[in-house]
Amino acid sequence: MSAPDDLLDGLDDIDWPALGHAYGSAGDVPDDLRAVCGPDGTARGKAFERLSGTIFHQGTRYSASPYAVPFLVRIAAAGPPSARVGALWLLTRLAVDWHDTYDLPLGIDTAAWRAAVVTPEENLRWYDEQIAAETDEKRLHALRRGRDHVAAGHPADAREGALRSYDAVRAELPRLRVLLDDPDAAIRTRIAYLLGWFPEAAAESLPPLLERLEDEQDPVVAATALVAVGLLADSGLADRLRPYLDAGHPLTRWAAATALARLAALRTGEAPDARVTARVVAELAAFASRPAPEPGTDHSDGDLHGYTARTLLALLAPARDEDEDGILTAVAHCLRFMSIRAVNDLAPQALRAAVAPAGPAVFSELPPGQRDFLRTLADRLPADWYDNWLSGSAVRKALSSLGLPDTGPALRAYTGLPPEEPEHPDADFRPGRP
Repeated sequence: MSAPDDLLDGLDDIDWPALGHAYGSAGDVPDDLRAVCGPDGTARGKAFERLSGTIFHQGTRYSASPYAVPFLVRIAAAGPPSARVGALWLLTRLAVDWHDTYDLPLGIDTAAWRAAVVTPEENLRWYDEQIAAETDEKRLHALRRGRDHVAAGHPADAREGALRSYDAVRAELPRLRVLLDDPDAAIRTRIAYLLGWFPEAAAESLPPLLERLEDEQDPVVAATALVAVGLLADSGLADRLRPYLDAGHPLTRWAAATALARLAALRTGEAPDARVTARVVAELAAFASRPAPEPGTDHSDGDLHGYTARTLLALLAPARDEDEDGILTAVAHCLRFMSIRAVNDLAPQALRAAVAPAGPAVFSELPPGQRDFLRTLADRLPADWYDNWLSGSAVRKALSSLGLPDTGPALRAYTGLPPEEPEHPDADFRPGRP
């Protein structure tokens, strides 16, 4: 462990008060970083909590956020033992917020992300054009304030702020990759998880990840590294991953199947290896039919059944017709282990991937996999869910677009389920309830 002064060398050289975070000036960030390195565990926890609400506020990053990154990297590498995992968690959030909830199973498309970000230079040109043409004094005052904000170095919008932090963490990856050999399994897990979100650094990250897999005995570390390899690799690495389908631990087998499924989904224009695809689907289906091992990986915010369902749906396109029923039945099994909120979030995508538009009016005429999927979906979502504009509207719209009943009672009747009991046994989240 390094001394706090070593970890925070250069901290006072930064003009923190001139930088911003969620609540204004970032002048309080140095004190929080000092508390993270200090001997008081309670103060350290509160400092992490404050930092996660200031330089990373509900996913938004600010001008101060990338400046904190090098210090968090030092803490992750050589800080107090109880601070290292927290530093890696915050670094991951600063880089990618919760991308894994909407970028899995294929991973982050950094090219599209970069293309969507307006640069500071472009923003300043836009402000100059607007100011030159504006005649209303009130709007002119607002435009000048906005230009001054951008000219002072603050990100113009959330996408630019996020990309600045992402690139700050990316610049530190050479110092972070060495943590794959750390004696602490929690540290190895966190860094393996982080590396999977940097596809532009795949050439440098894949060799140490693969080397870690050869020696790793901890199933959570191995599974996390396998998923990371799958997110970074191309189909040429499939042969290196297939042996892990025979691993002794179910979490490792799931991770290998998840990684191989992602590689199969990338093979556009190529016929997939039918034997490998069948084995991957079989492993994911076996995982889907039982509770997830604990502990698991952090992917998909720990919802491994939700991750599995999205992976299976991505396999529908390259799958052979004879595999589709098994895939959809496995997705139905996943729904049984997911929270109602997670089922609702997945349902529109799943419906459009699983069911052909304007299908047969008679439920019994649908293929078996579609019947399993629709019956399970009808059983999982409470009847009142469909009537809530915030939660149920997307599900109703998807059902209606496919020519299917779009209310809870009607979908239950269509799939042959009895009317719902007054209190749904799986109602872990209802509209209007906490």
